[in-house]
Amino acid sequence: MSELGSVAVSDDEGETRPLPDAVPATAISVRRAVLTLIAVAVVIIGLDAATKEWATNTLEGADPVRLLGGLVYFSFTRNSGAAWSMGSNYTYVFPFIAFAVAAWIGWTARKLRSLPWAIALGLVLGGALGNLVDRVFRYPGGISGHVVDFISLFGPYGQRFPIFNIADMALSFGVCLAILLEFTGRQRDGSRLRRETKEEQREETR
Repeated sequence: MSELGSVAVSDDEGETRPLPDAVPATAISVRRAVLTLIAVAVVIIGLDAATKEWATNTLEGADPVRLLGGLVYFSFTRNSGAAWSMGSNYTYVFPFIAFAVAAWIGWTARKLRSLPWAIALGLVLGGALGNLVDRVFRYPGGISGHVVDFISLFGPYGQRFPIFNIADMALSFGVCLAILLEFTGRQRDGSRLRRETKEEQREETR
């Protein structure tokens, strides 16, 4: 009989044997995974809020700040769209997406036992909630508030690349990490799928 999150099963005689499609991986307790997820999300939300406040007080109405020879610019803008200034005509939709993401992560966290997945989901949650705070509390308010963006690459005001903020960065890094974990077979329960070797594939085709 197998258990979710394990990499071994018990046969009728009570002996355990490895699952054929999984290999042992380092699993942590659900409590530790959830605390890690929450800690990462809180750090991202706090850092995002602090940098947006700094940008509002320092950059609004001022000339762009040029850094690293023009690779990075700090230039203030308010964005009614989603991450990376996209979808400005659908402002009302994004808060519901953020709530859905948060709900899914909360449901997933019940059986979360992977530290890398906890970090990835914490980044996604922190990024989603960071921009949601702007939707609720910034002008014009309700669920249509404009998000503060201030990081621009290769030119000011997103002329050559969509302007973004810390929440956008965290969300993007979290999604990329999650894709990498899926691609490498790392499961949210702490197990890791075993990929067949070429020799094993040849044996199966005989």
